[in-house]
Amino acid sequence: MAKPPSQNSPITEHLAYLLAQANREINRQLESRLSQEGVPVEQWRILKVLSDGNGHSMGELADAVLLNHPTLTKMIDRMISDALVYRVQDPDDRRKVLMFSSDRGRILCKRLNSLAMSQEAHIVENYGDKSTSELKRLLESLIDSSS
Repeated sequence: MAKPPSQNSPITEHLAYLLAQANREINRQLESRLSQEGVPVEQWRILKVLSDGNGHSMGELADAVLLNHPTLTKMIDRMISDALVYRVQDPDDRRKVLMFSSDRGRILCKRLNSLAMSQEAHIVENYGDKSTSELKRLLESLIDSSS
């Protein structure tokens, strides 16, 4: 794998690049932890969103888990085959379907949440609780102001 540019490289002066590089590294670490269960990060995100039990349309789910619709559809089809999620026709709008997590999906989600929390604990251990909380706050503010 190619080595990332050094901190004094011209590309690292751009916030967009630094955010992308941080995202890649955090996802790589999380993927490594979740691979213990044989689950990609995107599947964990789907199960995490569905864990509220409210049912979500494919559009809501795509936005929440940061996937385009075709990729989400393929992943959902696989998860249905694995009995992790299921579709129900929306009682308010018969043209829509709502996605729900199955019992098996909820059990898996709990195990995956534990692995994700261990990854976050690792970040806190290395970066500090106060700095990690501040980083989350700053990122949330950046996301909110970009909307």
